[in-house]
Amino acid sequence: MSRIAYVNGSYVPTADAFVHINDRGFQFADGVYEGITVRRKQMIDLEPHLDRLWRSMRELKMDAPMARGPMRIVLRELIRRNRISDGFLYLQVTRGEAVRDHAFPEFSIPSFVATCRRLNLAGVRARATGGIAVSTQPDIRWGRCDVKSTSLLPNILAKQAAREAGGFEAVLVDNDGYVTEGSSTNMWIVTHNGVLKTRSTEDNILAGITRARVKSIAKKLQIQVEEESFSVNEALSAQEMFLTSSTSCAMPIVELDGQKIGDGTPGPVAKRLVEAYFDFMDD
Repeated sequence: MSRIAYVNGSYVPTADAFVHINDRGFQFADGVYEGITVRRKQMIDLEPHLDRLWRSMRELKMDAPMARGPMRIVLRELIRRNRISDGFLYLQVTRGEAVRDHAFPEFSIPSFVATCRRLNLAGVRARATGGIAVSTQPDIRWGRCDVKSTSLLPNILAKQAAREAGGFEAVLVDNDGYVTEGSSTNMWIVTHNGVLKTRSTEDNILAGITRARVKSIAKKLQIQVEEESFSVNEALSAQEMFLTSSTSCAMPIVELDGQKIGDGTPGPVAKRLVEAYFDFMDD
């Protein structure tokens, strides 16, 4: 069965899914996006994702392609048509088609596309039992990382450099040697006194939806959370390190730049959070 995409009002096979070459998303990356985990046919944290999508559109003075109610219907129908149980839902809004000019067009109709694919969450959970290696890369992104923009070339370059260095993810580092976030994830450490640390969202990083959910889960587990910057050296000397994202949930990091984190295996705090996050999704 071919996958089905939603493109500006129509459900079409992905092989036939196109936008115009003058779409500003193609010409300028003038668009925003969201990625949502689907667990047992249910969208995880849908409303926070839509909140963030609407915020991104407001920040870029972009009109919404439809109201939230119809968008929910479209996304549910896309999951149904693709027969997805566990999956990943991608949605993107651009300013739409217009004659190529850097300034906003006087008039354009926003473009809205969405796709859905299967995601092996059992495989994600299995990977968490062994943990992953990551690599530091300089953070060269634009100054509005709080907006979930489709302009992702710096992220792509960082991710590729990390993969070439043998890492699963890039840990982005600012000019002062502090970790900002991952190329497509949020970063956390566990200090020697058991406190979770993650950079504040007021510090020009993306407000990750999984990040917020894990923060809430940690508090319910009575694990102290501090939103505070930490350096690469602090990460290397931490008891544990992990990342959060829609596709990786809470993923333990056991190696940073070739050096072990802790004893080189997933630690007890990360393990608790992984189990608790899957419990949340299955609730």
